[in-house]
Amino acid sequence: MKQLLKNAKIYDGTGAEPFAGDILLEDDRIAQVGPSIQAEADRVVNLGVRSVAPGFIDAHSHNDWFAIKRDPLPWFRPFLLQGITTFVTGNCGVSAVGFESREHLDKIGSGLFSYEDTAGQYGTVAEYMDAVDRRMPCNLAVLAGHCTARAAVGGIENRPLTAGEEKAMLAILEKALQEGAAGLSLGLMYEPGLYAGVEELKKVAALCVKYGRPLTVHPRAESKVSMAYPQLFGRSHLLRAFDELAEIARGTKLKLQYSHAIFVGRNSFGAKEELMRMMDALRAEGVDVMFDIYNECLGVSVITVILPAWYQGMTAEEKKKPLTRLKLSALVKASSLLLGFGFPDIQVAYIGPGYEKYEGKSVHEIARMEGMSDLKAYLMLCEASQFKGRVNMGPYSTPEVISEFEHNPHCLYMTDAWVEEHGVQNPAIYDCFPKFLRDALRGTGDTLPATIHRMTGATAERFQLHERGLLRPGYYADLTVFDEDALRSATPDQQRSFGICGLFINGAQVLDGDRLDEEKLRTSGRAVRV
Repeated sequence: MKQLLKNAKIYDGTGAEPFAGDILLEDDRIAQVGPSIQAEADRVVNLGVRSVAPGFIDAHSHNDWFAIKRDPLPWFRPFLLQGITTFVTGNCGVSAVGFESREHLDKIGSGLFSYEDTAGQYGTVAEYMDAVDRRMPCNLAVLAGHCTARAAVGGIENRPLTAGEEKAMLAILEKALQEGAAGLSLGLMYEPGLYAGVEELKKVAALCVKYGRPLTVHPRAESKVSMAYPQLFGRSHLLRAFDELAEIARGTKLKLQYSHAIFVGRNSFGAKEELMRMMDALRAEGVDVMFDIYNECLGVSVITVILPAWYQGMTAEEKKKPLTRLKLSALVKASSLLLGFGFPDIQVAYIGPGYEKYEGKSVHEIARMEGMSDLKAYLMLCEASQFKGRVNMGPYSTPEVISEFEHNPHCLYMTDAWVEEHGVQNPAIYDCFPKFLRDALRGTGDTLPATIHRMTGATAERFQLHERGLLRPGYYADLTVFDEDALRSATPDQQRSFGICGLFINGAQVLDGDRLDEEKLRTSGRAVRV
């Protein structure tokens, strides 16, 4: 089938200035792009001088867990409305793939995700890609997660892996790369990744160097102080965490992708300049360092994110000991003062059935409701959720920091968001990418061509998503149509997208105005093997 898109303002994804022209699609590919195309077509679409870009690519996603749902469309709907056509998934060490034995299947997901209501569990990249190809709305590449592979061979106990377990874990990760994974990911703030030492992590990084794929990293700390290090004073924990990444990468040609450049707590922002200098220095040594951001000032995490590793590794009986509680209380209070972040900044998104009254309230507010201390309320919420509750936390960033990073050529864009079945949603599911476009149009972000390049061609190049990310003959026909005036004048953060008025995925128009074609979306998405 041939489709001719006429009268478009074309941004080709390279960062070049736009030009007026037409685009001819033939089946699932782009056939021609030019100023005026005269060709026979089965369908002609007059875009009325609206803007067209390559389909947006979410550089940091967890939607691998939702592509295998029995009905994946509800989990992708808000992202489609943002103009996103492709996801790089499996981030933060927590991928849905990366196991062979099912012995520890219930330990995979790090408390964030599970295989509930999925069509199946697919341990290898090959099995997973075969299962989701043409059975999901969007295109999807997958990273193999270190947390997943580590849990698969050794559970989530606080201990080093045995030599045999480490060998088995590395074999799982290497097989994933051989079968088309876009890279590997670390989640050093989540079980069991937080128990891994530097030497183990160097071996994971070496696999990425061997296959020329990125290593994406949720670092061990993203704040001035954290529960990852025993020292509360001195060097920022965020910078110590990057020291660890530098140790892993130095002397190699690693493609290091620093996930979600955020600064948790008001006192953490002072580390920003030094972090950028450290990245520049490592890049000068030959390490290919990049980072990514979302256009939000808060973030979502599992409720245990502020609990120290030594506490999480204890048995239930050990956690209840008075001395343990005293030590934890002192550490939390001191950390809160140093961090500029406390229980009033932790909003409960979801605890579980029967606890709906807590949703949308801070831990501090809940403590006042229940007549208990903040720490006691926090631990109560942890226990009530079986240490799997979900929270929204902030501040993680500021508009000024986001604006600065939008101008950094080594920065990519992403959502790091997923649709939740219950509770308060992450606002990034609604309008994160349109806000990047709006920033460009209003002058606080980079230029619009550069902004589009970050969310298309640059991301495709980073993760080797071949024949995607550019409006070029022979490339897959993924296109996002948008209205620049509507983007510029919109009021964001209204729990809905704005400015996006059309979407093509592999040649199928799945969004026209605000209407999604649900029938086409059942089969429009492709598995992207690298």
